[in-house]
Amino acid sequence: MAKDLPYTESTSNRDKAIHAFLALLAERRFEDIGLAEVAGRAGIKLSQLRTEFGSTLPIYAAHVKAIDEAVLDGGDADMSEEPARERLFDVLMRRLEKLAPYREAVRSMMTSVRRNPGLAFALNAIAVRSQKWMLEAAGINTSGPRGALRAQGAALLFARVVGVWLDDEEAGLDRTMAALDRGLASAERWDGFLGDLCALPCALRGPRRRRRRPLDEGPAEASAA
Repeated sequence: MAKDLPYTESTSNRDKAIHAFLALLAERRFEDIGLAEVAGRAGIKLSQLRTEFGSTLPIYAAHVKAIDEAVLDGGDADMSEEPARERLFDVLMRRLEKLAPYREAVRSMMTSVRRNPGLAFALNAIAVRSQKWMLEAAGINTSGPRGALRAQGAALLFARVVGVWLDDEEAGLDRTMAALDRGLASAERWDGFLGDLCALPCALRGPRRRRRRPLDEGPAEASAA
């Protein structure tokens, strides 16, 4: 898929389907959109849509992935020397910039999520996977259990910021930036606490001691060397 949005610049069936789905999502709830309707709006055959997607949720997931790619493709090298918090702020604001043409579709999806716990669970997995890439783009490690918690925290943080962004009519997005800054400050404190917590078991164990052999034991056998 092309990294440049919107999808109308592409002639592939896949991009046509995503574009059509987002247009429909801006008009009605996610759960009311049928596959035949997506195919009709996209101007493709239902069989062609089936080749690309199995249901409507993967269409939305493909859109999230396309946004990921657009954000990752537009990194700012000048931010490389900035603190991690500033780098992530820049990445997430770029993400909101890429989402701007699809604001009403995002609003509709968030409304459906609040009404549908199953959909919320599925979208959380998509969001966490997406935020792993955003964190990595900001130079923040997402490996291991700590990285998984970071990605989950980033997904929740971004969802709250999006809630503010949807109703922020100011050209400079001052409310949105303030919400993101507060969220990142809180996340920074939590990440520091998490680091201390991860180090606690090692501190409690203390230095590792070598087992002493009884005096009547002879030297270790060569096979143990």
